[in-house]
Formats: sequence, structure tokens, C-alpha cells
Amino acid sequence: MTTLHRPAARPAEDGWRAHPGGPGGPRSSRHRDKGLFWFLIPGVVVLLLFHYIPLLGNVIAFQDYQPYIGILHSPWNGLKNFEVLFNGDDQFLHALINTLELTLIQVVFVFPAPILLALALNSLVSERIKKWVQNVLYLPHFLSWVVVVALFQQLLGNGGMLNLFLQAHDMGTWNIIGNPELFKTLLTSQVIWKDSGWGTILFLAALSRVDNDLYEAAAMDGAGRWRQTWHVTLPALRGLVILLLILRLGDALSVGFEQILLQQGGVGLENSEVLDTYVYNHGLIGGDWGVSAAVGLVKGVVGVVLVLGANKIAHFFGEEGVYRS
Repeated sequence: MTTLHRPAARPAEDGWRAHPGGPGGPRSSRHRDKGLFWFLIPGVVVLLLFHYIPLLGNVIAFQDYQPYIGILHSPWNGLKNFEVLFNGDDQFLHALINTLELTLIQVVFVFPAPILLALALNSLVSERIKKWVQNVLYLPHFLSWVVVVALFQQLLGNGGMLNLFLQAHDMGTWNIIGNPELFKTLLTSQVIWKDSGWGTILFLAALSRVDNDLYEAAAMDGAGRWRQTWHVTLPALRGLVILLLILRLGDALSVGFEQILLQQGGVGLENSEVLDTYVYNHGLIGGDWGVSAAVGLVKGVVGVVLVLGANKIAHFFGEEGVYRS
């Protein structure tokens, strides 16, 4: 009778895979990635020092805060600082209305601009031309708002290049800088010019992952360029667009503090005051620290609520959103 022997397992291979401390176990992975965790420390320190620890300062929203005696000795006044949100204060109402108007304008015009620009760049056949155009479009992002505002003033101001050209040809002048009626249009055009090129990076990366076989299959089915864009390109961007839109809602009430502050003098507070500049003007300039902290706190809470709500809506439609449920 022949006896069949079961081949012995190879301990050198099977043993270390099952052992937690072996080369393939979790302990080995932690040891291997230990060096990578050191690179996280600077980012964590920055978040703690400049984002999380300053949140403790929101306590002055519930105090009659006096900077000379500090948070520990300033008297508490409950919800008195929040009365400005409900008592119909004219300056606060102007700031709120201007903020909501600019938020709506930016969602409608500024947010889609990088998407349209990415689609246009993606349609270019020559890679050399595409890279050159990308480099030109990226440059404004690296300019500070001080430089951007100065450039627009030199171009569109009363003594700028445009009006000098119009005067030289007896065509009058066109008042753009300092015109309250055109202020929101000016802000929108500045944001589009400065950040749209940089915003195309994520969308171009997503477009580069689209399988060319999908375009070839659509073309064989008789789809033209526009139908390919509608049925192939845009669906590939849908998840990214929803994610960025949710994140944008988190900053919905932040519409450009530095950009607006630099140009407030020409149009007046009634036409240019937003919630961020309201906090600055009443806190640092006016010394009303408690009210400014209350407005800033409510603005932050509203942003969190918008993000959570939009994320739930994304889950309802089958998208992952910012995080999974």
C-alpha cells in the first residue's frame, strides 16, 4: 500500500506572513513607515498653533472683552454680543447682504471658470502649446492681492491705461475703479483672472485619467465632440466637482477679505462691507472685540452646517462627498 504524504508547509514563507512582527505584518509596516510620520509633525504643529488652539479665543464672544485685562479677567455678558445678529444693525445687514450676493456670484461664475478652462485646455492637440498656456495661466495665482489690485488700478483706474487710450482718441473716460455699481463685477473678474488657471490643475488631472477607449467608442457610435464631452468628459469630473463644491460651501461666507479691504476706500463701506471686513473694522479698528468674535463664530458654524448638509445631499445622490457615511 502506498502512503500519500502531505507536503510540509514552508515555514520560511508561511510563518512570517502570519506573524504580526514578520516582514509582512502590521508591526513591520509601522516600522517601515515610521520615517514618514516624522514628516507629518510640522503640518500637525502648524494646525495646532494656527487653527485649533486659536479656536479657544472664541470665548470672548461671550465676554465684554478688554484686551488690557485679558480673557481671564474680562467680565462675562452671556449672549449680549450676539444681539447684533437680530436687532437689525444697518452695518451688519449691509455686510450680510453683500456677502450673500458675492457668494452667489462666485458660485455661479467663479466656480465653473476652472472647469470650462480645463475643458478648453484638454481639447488642445499640441502638448507643447498646452503646457505653455498652462504656465501662463498659473502665473497670476502666485501674485499677492496687493499686486493684483495695483495692476487693475493701473489698467482700469481713472488715470489708467484704458482711460488714457480713450482720452487720446477723444472717446471720454470709463469709470470702473471706484464705481460702486461695478464693484462686485470688478471683484469677480479679479478672482477669475487670478485663480482660474491654478484651479484647472485638479480638473486636468481628472481628465488625464479618462480612458481614450471611451472616446473612441463614443465616436464609433456617431457622437460628435459636444456629445463626447457631455457623456464622457463631464461624468468623469462629476465626483470631483461635487467634492470641491461642498468644500466651497464651507467658505461660502468668506469672499475675499484682503481683496475687498484694499479697495473699500474707493466705493465706501455700504457697497463693499462683507462679514470678514465687518469683523476687522469693528474688532481691530473699532475695538468692539466681543461683537466681532460673535459674528466670526456664527459665520464658522454656518460654514460647518453647510458642509455637513451638502455632504448628506451628496450621499443621497450616491456620491462620496468629503467623507463616507
